[in-house]
Parts: sequence; C-alpha cells; structure tokens
Amino acid sequence: MQLFRRKPIEELEAETEHEGKLKRSLGAVDLAALGIGAIIGAGIFATTGTAAAGGADHVGAGPALMISYLITAIACGFCALCYAEFAAMIPIAGSAYTYSYATLGEFIAWIIGWDLIRVCGRECGRSATCRSA
Repeated sequence: MQLFRRKPIEELEAETEHEGKLKRSLGAVDLAALGIGAIIGAGIFATTGTAAAGGADHVGAGPALMISYLITAIACGFCALCYAEFAAMIPIAGSAYTYSYATLGEFIAWIIGWDLIRVCGRECGRSATCRSA
C-alpha cells in the first residue's frame, strides 16, 4: 500500500472528460457573491457587539476591533490568492483535496479531506447557533 502515491495531472484531467458533464449555470458575479458570503459568514454579526462593548467576563476592545477586522480581511485576501494559485496550477482542482492529491499524495489528501469535512460541520453549527440567538 502506497500512502504517498500521487495522481498525475493528466489522469485527473482524463477523469473529468466524460460525456455526463454538468452545465455551468453560475457566472462570475454569482461565484464572487457566494465566496464573499462564505468568507463573512454569520459569526461576524454575532461577535461584533460583544467584542466591541465587552461582556460580563471580559473588557471590550472598542475601536481596536476594526483593526482586527482589517487584519482578518488581509488574511482572507491571502487565502483567496492561495486558492487562485491552486486553480492556476491544476485547473480541474475544485478544492484543496484535489490539489493535495496531485502534489502531496493520497495520505495527505485524505487528512485534508477529513479536515475540510470537520470545518464545514463546525461552521454549519456556528451559523445555526448565530441565527437562532
């Protein structure tokens, strides 16, 4: 069993060239709006008030909260550039999983795939909690 075997880019492209392709229906604006919504999430609306004003057990950050949001925005921009690099290197890569499978091997891709599932589950729980509060 080879844990670190890689899948060549040619093989990945060959897997996507079958007749049952889905029709693309989202445009650039739709995808950009979807990405911005996923990055911002519901948590930003729930944390702003308590972080700025403080709570029963902590002192508020006040105006410094805007600086932390600016730093976060810069970090999100770098994350978007990383995914743009993934898409440029392996055009069929839809996620970090496919990119890691082609470059780092099957075992690392397996770990990243389960990490992506864990993160999605956690964020769904946080979003539901924020909306129900």
